[in-house]
Amino acid sequence: MPSPIRALQGIRVLSLALNLPGPAALMRCRRMGAHCVKLEPPGGDPMAHYNQPAYAQMHEGVQVVVADLKTDAGQKLLHRELARIDVLLTSFRPSALDKLGLGWKHLHALYPVLSQVAIVGAPGERAEEPGHDLTYLADNGLVPGLDLPATLYADMSGSLMASEAVLQAALVRNERYAGSGENHPQGVFIEVALSAAAAYLALPRQWGLTQREGSVGGAHAGYSIYPCKDGRVAVAALEPHFAAALCKAAGVELSDQRAMRQPATRAAIGAFLQTQTRAQLGQLALTADIPLHCME
Repeated sequence: MPSPIRALQGIRVLSLALNLPGPAALMRCRRMGAHCVKLEPPGGDPMAHYNQPAYAQMHEGVQVVVADLKTDAGQKLLHRELARIDVLLTSFRPSALDKLGLGWKHLHALYPVLSQVAIVGAPGERAEEPGHDLTYLADNGLVPGLDLPATLYADMSGSLMASEAVLQAALVRNERYAGSGENHPQGVFIEVALSAAAAYLALPRQWGLTQREGSVGGAHAGYSIYPCKDGRVAVAALEPHFAAALCKAAGVELSDQRAMRQPATRAAIGAFLQTQTRAQLGQLALTADIPLHCME
């Protein structure tokens, strides 16, 4: 993965977040130049136990320190770190943060310059509700059928929103956001809800783009998945010139673009693709400039 602009160079981030969204956000912060420290409980991060490669990649370059925050020693270590960082990243329910003495009002009173990015399942009053990636996707209409989603969309998009929030907090620290001119700008609290991340991903569906009648939901014959001779092919010939190139290769007469929504056009394109191997289609994509990708 190419290195991004190091927009967080000089920013110190402390994370208490476990599992996926928080560590993934921390990984992006580190890649943007932040100095990242993570406090883990004595039992470690669950991700380290059920997927060590994922844990290793997300924590590359991160300083990991073991601390039991339920003990005096752990609290002392935590507050030593809080006194010298810029952004705290958490993924606890609000009630759990309060029990640890990390509710925003209390935290802000102790460290007024510190910002906090709090990852929660759902926003506001719903932050105490139990949930997970799958339930947030289901709540936003992103789980059609009985198959599990191909990846953890809410968790990963939530991690992007969390790293974006760290950037916002860094702007406050550097006095470029508020333009206040203060020598010590006040820290900010930013809540990132995984359900809101799922809702953002669901916008194209709400707009009708990915509904069955939408152009990228199956209504357009040039934007679909077809079987080929030895596998599958994802075809994304949506624009008129791509659709024309696809129809020309398939020997389909295209009178106008409305024909791309006709069942006969889909059937003809599908029949052609079933005669082609993945290798043949890969070559066709290059020679005829057709956006497609072959799969097993």
